[in-house]
Amino acid sequence: MKTPTSPTSSMTSTVPAGPVRDYLLAVEREASALPTDRRQELLADLAEHIDVTRAERPGVAPGEILAELGDPRTIAATALAEAGSGGAEAPVPGGAVPSVRRGRVHPLVPLLMLALPYLVTTFLPDVPGLALCSGLVRIAGGVLLCTSVHWAPVRKVVGVVLSLVAPTVAGIVWRETTVAPAGDTPALVANLVVLAVVAATSVWLWRTRRA
Repeated sequence: MKTPTSPTSSMTSTVPAGPVRDYLLAVEREASALPTDRRQELLADLAEHIDVTRAERPGVAPGEILAELGDPRTIAATALAEAGSGGAEAPVPGGAVPSVRRGRVHPLVPLLMLALPYLVTTFLPDVPGLALCSGLVRIAGGVLLCTSVHWAPVRKVVGVVLSLVAPTVAGIVWRETTVAPAGDTPALVANLVVLAVVAATSVWLWRTRRA
């Protein structure tokens, strides 16, 4: 039996032919058991997510954005499970469902928490208690990065290693062993190198974030 045309069908018909339209039609087909308004909301959110991502990352191919969103069957199954549980929150690959996007921490927050403490301690190394506060802020930034919906797991691991773990290990080796040269100038140079690595990592994470 042929399914009647729904408002969501008219919405997807406005999308130019191509992989994005095919993806939205696949989600619409898989989520056909959803109420019309919920299905329309899901498709509208997916279309918005794709448009924002393409605007922020113009060099990324549509196929990569769709891969980050996840399989249409998985998105539809999660939306159906959410509808069946009375609207309970449920995770979706790529963070496409509206309930996942609400209330998340802005991607700039963990990046600033990871980078700024190095900048402060580099130029104010002798302030009492500053090193401890800086370490706590960096740890909190690492936690926020790991729990963020803005990056894939691999990018989170690379980001934490380069901006938190490696600089911390390097600092311990520098202070607690005799391999480092003595003097303030070598220490300043080392701190500037670490700061450059952390800053470059933060820029990379910002450029590769999800919308």
